[in-house]
Amino acid sequence: MPHYRISEAASLLGVSDDTVRRWVDAGSLGAEPDDAGRLVVDGVELADLARERARETRDPSGIGSSARNRFVGIVTRVVADTVMAQVELQCGPHRCVSLMSAEAVRELGLVPGVLAVAVIKATHVIVETPHPSPYPDSEREVTA
Repeated sequence: MPHYRISEAASLLGVSDDTVRRWVDAGSLGAEPDDAGRLVVDGVELADLARERARETRDPSGIGSSARNRFVGIVTRVVADTVMAQVELQCGPHRCVSLMSAEAVRELGLVPGVLAVAVIKATHVIVETPHPSPYPDSEREVTA
């Protein structure tokens, strides 16, 4: 089972170490000493807290969609030539980059400062873990 030091948990949640320590002290987040005596947080409990704390920005498009990976953000940069363009969005703490036609950029009015939604097709999302993985395969829970 993965465990994270207080500083790692804070970084993953986007809060300070002190905030994580306050949650531990208040009993909102469990922690136990590791073999070296440092407090560590259970990875499953940390994942649950991350999911609970996630704040979505309201999607302004008002359309229904089968895509589940929708990130509302603000356009921060557009680099275009006559045919293609690179559009960067800041969606919360995440930077999303899209390559599209320059025609689409013009039609959508994509310029820095514009509110936009990045829609990401899940079949094209790559997931990586540290190598070598610190967690043996036998300890990973897999659900379909």
